Amino acid sequence: MDPIDKPLTLSLGEYLATTFEADCDFVDGHIEERNWGEWHHCRLQLKIGAYFLSNYEPLGMRVVPELRLRVTPSRVRFPDLCVFLSDPHERVPSTPPFLCIEILSPEDRMSRVEVRINDYLAMGVPYVWILDPETRQAFTATAAEGLREVKSGTLLTSSPVIAMPFANVF
Repeated sequence: MDPIDKPLTLSLGEYLATTFEADCDFVDGHIEERNWGEWHHCRLQLKIGAYFLSNYEPLGMRVVPELRLRVTPSRVRFPDLCVFLSDPHERVPSTPPFLCIEILSPEDRMSRVEVRINDYLAMGVPYVWILDPETRQAFTATAAEGLREVKSGTLLTSSPVIAMPFANVF
């Protein structure tokens, strides 16, 4: 490998102190680019955020888009949306949110998405939702049940119950 082709290695502190042109994940000392949102991705992200702001923020939950989330001491991810049961009081939370939501882009590969899902679940995130704006499919992942497609038309959590009907966002 040509030295110029070597991936840039950073410490977590260097990563957190650096501004990137686009949001990038930090994985074991290396920067991983994320797919940039396109029209359908961005619209779905906005609709989901608005749904949570209207229905769950009044109950004390906090929804945030594209927050740096420290999933391990050597990994930082940017979920499309995070839902916390209360304010985590951290600039870059290492406290697991209750729910991470990923919206697929046309270029996303399921193998890369599964690594992200596994990072969230290993961190202690109870629920991960994955939505595909192109196919209008939705998936949920938990540590106990793994990844599965939701065919009922409503994404759900328990303790507390969160219900998001597809019709409200797709």
